Amino acid sequence: MPKSRTAAIVLAAGKGTRMKSRKPKVMHEIANRPMIGHVMAALKPLHCDPVVLVVAPGMEAVAEAAVPAQIAVQREQLGTGHAVMAARTTLKSVSGDLLVLYGDTPFIATATLEAMLKRRRGADDPAVVVLGFRPDEPGGYGRLVLGASGGLDAIVEACDATPEQRAIGLCNSGVMALDAERILPLLKELRNDNAKSEYYLTDLVALARGRGWDCAVVEASVEELMGINSRADLAAAEQVYQQRARASAMEGGATLLEPASVYFSHDTQLGQDVVVGPHVYFGPGVTIESDVEIKGFCHIEGARIAAGARIGPFARLRPGAAIGPDVHIGNFVEIKNARLGPGAKANHLTYIGDAEIGGGTNIGAGTITVNYDGFSKSRTVIGPNVSIGSNSSLVAPVTIGAGAIVGAGSVITENVPADAMAIARGRQVNMTGRAQTFRAKRKKTTKAKPAKKAGARSGTKRKSGK
Repeated sequence: MPKSRTAAIVLAAGKGTRMKSRKPKVMHEIANRPMIGHVMAALKPLHCDPVVLVVAPGMEAVAEAAVPAQIAVQREQLGTGHAVMAARTTLKSVSGDLLVLYGDTPFIATATLEAMLKRRRGADDPAVVVLGFRPDEPGGYGRLVLGASGGLDAIVEACDATPEQRAIGLCNSGVMALDAERILPLLKELRNDNAKSEYYLTDLVALARGRGWDCAVVEASVEELMGINSRADLAAAEQVYQQRARASAMEGGATLLEPASVYFSHDTQLGQDVVVGPHVYFGPGVTIESDVEIKGFCHIEGARIAAGARIGPFARLRPGAAIGPDVHIGNFVEIKNARLGPGAKANHLTYIGDAEIGGGTNIGAGTITVNYDGFSKSRTVIGPNVSIGSNSSLVAPVTIGAGAIVGAGSVITENVPADAMAIARGRQVNMTGRAQTFRAKRKKTTKAKPAKKAGARSGTKRKSGK
């Protein structure tokens, strides 16, 4: 394997006991993507080789979410230094730069990682670059102690800091860029003679400085470095992401009528002059072209909506929905795995699943494509310029030819030829006077029922007292 310029280790073995969850902490989602997925996405543009994911035993789901990262298993959780030791054997061929990140810090930005690598390759050739931040309340964070020249002299844990050091506002995030050739051999010198009996990665700074090597700091925002340790942290991170996504959508030319009520996924794509009403949810896999209107209270996932379409209110588009140009999808309409051609309309109370709808076709209120027989799904094909009457059931597999008309209330079980009119419903029978006699009979029956005696219990006998 050739030597690489940049490698990366992502530490993700923490179980996150404060999350009170059976699944690993880094698999909890922000904007419908696991935390570890956000971190891997930030690394991707850097083309790191290898990327090593450190997990605990039994975390196969984390490994799957981080493909194609190589996996190292930390059998015991004995600190950050110990976690990097677990990845050591996978990094034998690495002699360039090494990034160390955390799977529960999902907002780390590619630009920040690039800045760290640039600083690592600076003229003073620092062996360690630490990512710092300045929280309003430094509290228990380790402090970054800078020298007179601005270099990093030491990382001091809060519990060991002097009053002067605790007054330092620059704190340690734990993210590092290392010179792998110099620093990796120092892992064997880490000691666990501390209160937690753990091996701390931060001790590498002292080891490097002891050899006369420079260390440096790059700063990032508090928001970018927020870690997730609890459900409350997860909710706060979701809000941060949504605020960013809403701002980005509006900067890109979309109108959000009530921004705070619109929910985006990590991969939502909106074109220009898209108008989004209140309380709209975008699940994963949504692409919306320009000049589309999404009215309020719609739920959209796995769908593509072409230019000029009008959706909602109260519409649901499920995975596989492909909405063509100028299509109208109205209130309480559900679309699943179906394509609607240009100008097609389904304006009310309709389910269209596993279907192909031609351009210009109108689907009447209450129409259902009956796509499931209890064992398998079948497809309905409706040609262009078809009129489907209200309250019709189209029992798949079935094809409705171009220009055909289906009468309201029909149950269509056979193909309909092009330009034909299909009516499939029971014949109406009017029974003169029957309503009057029916009502009279019902009244007579009701009066004939004997009233129950007060206090009587049906099916029981009273016992005499003794």
